Amino acid sequence: MGCMPDGRAATGSACNHSRGVAVDATTELSDDELMARFAVGDTRAARLLAIRHTPRVLSLSYRVLGDYSEAEDVVQEAMLRLWQIAGDWRPGVARVSTWLYRVATNLSLDRLRQRKRQMGYSSGEDANGATVDVNEVRDSAAGAEQKLLDADRANALHGALAALPDRSRVAVTLRHLEQLSNPEIADIMGTSVEAVESLTARGRRILAKRLLKQKEEIGFV
Repeated sequence: MGCMPDGRAATGSACNHSRGVAVDATTELSDDELMARFAVGDTRAARLLAIRHTPRVLSLSYRVLGDYSEAEDVVQEAMLRLWQIAGDWRPGVARVSTWLYRVATNLSLDRLRQRKRQMGYSSGEDANGATVDVNEVRDSAAGAEQKLLDADRANALHGALAALPDRSRVAVTLRHLEQLSNPEIADIMGTSVEAVESLTARGRRILAKRLLKQKEEIGFV
């Protein structure tokens, strides 16, 4: 997946090789400083930004879309857009992480709308039923039984998230899985803090109902 300026992937491969990046002064630079360096041609700065941010942006996109391949495409597009504005980046005006979340959220919601149009869903309906591949549950220290239990939990959570209205799913993911504050989420989603609180409250109620039946079976509290 070629979203790096030098042709390397900015999702899986960049993240997988993060431990191979030599520790020097560049790795300690702020996002704003790295953006400035990339703007003048330093592709290493872009790689470091990708290593820092793509895992969480990929996580958000996957939880919203329920499709790993589509989530990777969203991350690629978001990173490409970041590279394109590097020369115009204004330090202190926005955070790179917030900017990427906003772009990834909008791209993901656009894909959901397109998906529903293609599948014949109305604007008020949601496509449900996506599950997490057991192979994505990566805990090498756990035994086979624990891996299956973790996979069941992940599948249950993912299935419940898929049932939420799109914007509630984004708000719940950002608040409770990505641990962002309501003001940060409001900035990302282009709405008010009150609207975010309403979206997350609605999402929690729906999640609680859907997960209640599976609580004892798979260990949800």
